Amino acid sequence: MDQASRDEMAAFLRGRRARVQPADVGLPAGPRRRTPGLRRQEVAQLAGMSVDYYVRLEQGRGPRPSGQILGAISRALRLSDAERAYLHHLSGEQPPTASVLSSDVSPGVLHLLDRFDDAPALVCDAKYDILAWNPMGAALLGDLSAVPPAERNVIWRFFTRAGTRERHDPASVERFARESVADLLAAAARYPRDPGIRDLVGRLLGASEEFRRLWAERELQVRRSTHKRIRHPEVGWLDLDCDALHDPERDHWIILYTAAPGTPTHRALQLLKVLGTQWSTAPGSTATS
Repeated sequence: MDQASRDEMAAFLRGRRARVQPADVGLPAGPRRRTPGLRRQEVAQLAGMSVDYYVRLEQGRGPRPSGQILGAISRALRLSDAERAYLHHLSGEQPPTASVLSSDVSPGVLHLLDRFDDAPALVCDAKYDILAWNPMGAALLGDLSAVPPAERNVIWRFFTRAGTRERHDPASVERFARESVADLLAAAARYPRDPGIRDLVGRLLGASEEFRRLWAERELQVRRSTHKRIRHPEVGWLDLDCDALHDPERDHWIILYTAAPGTPTHRALQLLKVLGTQWSTAPGSTATS
């Protein structure tokens, strides 16, 4: 571990310790608790290690912890699977997953896209690269085939492309920013040797101050399915249910945008099916999530 990784782990442990209340792990709160969450001594007790060892980890000066130690700390701090993988990543321990992302969409998923001819649908990998889409997906987001593959990433466009956020309901902008960064952080922990993730994170850190801030917060709680309000340049605002289906073999997500029959958005989607990508005068310039 280099010092940057030690410091990152120290900050991560301190932040996660502050979230866990004594009652969450069966400990009494006790009097004069001056800091939020657990005390360092309590984490060490729960993890079965010496207090001095854990204190040194939180100060960024401890030895590289073993996988067994990381597992014990993860249990003590009630870490999620994504947080546990990230902690292993920081220490240089390999999480038990594939080392790189797959861009090969399964034939079954491609067939599923073809069946959705009246609703926008996309396939994204764990870092939000758009790998496949149906005609309605292109009608909603723009002519994705005209976008260079390196630019065909939802997070990159959201944080760097002028005008992308104007297509989102302002109330959902901050939420999507946080959720997408959390997803990317978790992906970086699951695939520490993936060059595409490293390149994307490096570009985003250099291009967006907001991304740098959210990345430093290390938030890893992710919600997959949600409701989105997106403004289309031809048919106006669309109130869409956004559901995500997981392909666990390739760690791909099938994103479906739907609306209840009879609603204004459902009628707008029917119109969008007729319009196709004719509205996109600047190919790829308005693609969004």
